[in-house]
Amino acid sequence: MIEIKLNAKLYYCTIKYCAFFVIVKIAYLEGASKKYKSGDTEVVALYPTDFSVSTGELVLIIGPSGSGKTTLLSLLGCVIYPTQGHVNLNNTYTEKLVDNDLAHLRLNSIGFVFQSFNLIAPLNVLDNVMLPLMLQKVNSKIAAQRAHEALKLLDMEHRVSSLPKMLSGGEQQRVAIARALVTNAPLILCDEPTASLDSKSATVVMEHLKDLAKKGKAVVVVSHDQRLRPYANRIVEVADGKIINETSESNSV
Repeated sequence: MIEIKLNAKLYYCTIKYCAFFVIVKIAYLEGASKKYKSGDTEVVALYPTDFSVSTGELVLIIGPSGSGKTTLLSLLGCVIYPTQGHVNLNNTYTEKLVDNDLAHLRLNSIGFVFQSFNLIAPLNVLDNVMLPLMLQKVNSKIAAQRAHEALKLLDMEHRVSSLPKMLSGGEQQRVAIARALVTNAPLILCDEPTASLDSKSATVVMEHLKDLAKKGKAVVVVSHDQRLRPYANRIVEVADGKIINETSESNSV
């Protein structure tokens, strides 16, 4: 592997793949926090936080249940609005957007990968991956071609006609990643993507996510699984609604 940085551009090359991509900050929080009301009680899920993610890196957000890591991911994913502060996605501040505009920004800028896969049971693999493109009103022939290309990247093109129930957990998660990729969104957000997988399947999934980061995607993985540390370029530790530590990993796989 060769990596060369020139004027904020990263050149990455292997025998199989060569590409130029510009390293840019794709999403960030500026003093963003989230509070909830429970009767007369105010619960702070996330204290004012600054955080960013750039293209070409895999960021692991790690912490115990209730630490605030999922809230941090939800703010990045524009699933919730901050109580205070700002969220910027793809050069757009989100807090003033109406729901329809926010949904459009999410659809075109973010690919989501969930612990439970969230594949549509009656649809085969190809139709599941095509679904975001159908929402974008992409021509069906073009959508099918792009879905095949995404599945090929995840080594799942041979299962295009299979229903989700015919796939292993690892295969379902790889289909879910292909679905997240198919719109060519710059940001991939993963909520506990390996929690339902055995160690072998988890390794395969994380290697694919790492490869996506090397090819220019911004990938954020939320997990409590310490085994994922070697795959991260950057590790953000969260506890009690705060970022308590952040490290860069020069020896990531």
